[in-house]
Amino acid sequence: MVTKQKVTKKITKRKRKPITPNSQIKAALRLLWLRSRERAAAIKRDDSTCQDCGKKQSKAKGRRVDIEEHHIDGIKWKDMMQYIRDNLLVNPDRLKTLCKECHEKYRETEE
Repeated sequence: MVTKQKVTKKITKRKRKPITPNSQIKAALRLLWLRSRERAAAIKRDDSTCQDCGKKQSKAKGRRVDIEEHHIDGIKWKDMMQYIRDNLLVNPDRLKTLCKECHEKYRETEE
């Protein structure tokens, strides 16, 4: 008599980092970067090829190679987050609701 053994797989879930205001800002900025003309221009310039080892981007099954862009000067995340908090995500007391036409008047004087 042949018995079947049950094969159980232990599925481990990766712990997610907690969602914080800073993580939300960083995620939004990453999406902006991933869709940017500057990123697309760098990939096109380098012919979708790693500039260190020469591997070319591939989506072929079993031979997948992903490429990423590296900021040579780095990204100052802490400074960027602080700038966004100081100038964009401000206290509601520093915000004023306006119609589009009135808002344009303020924009013209700011430039």
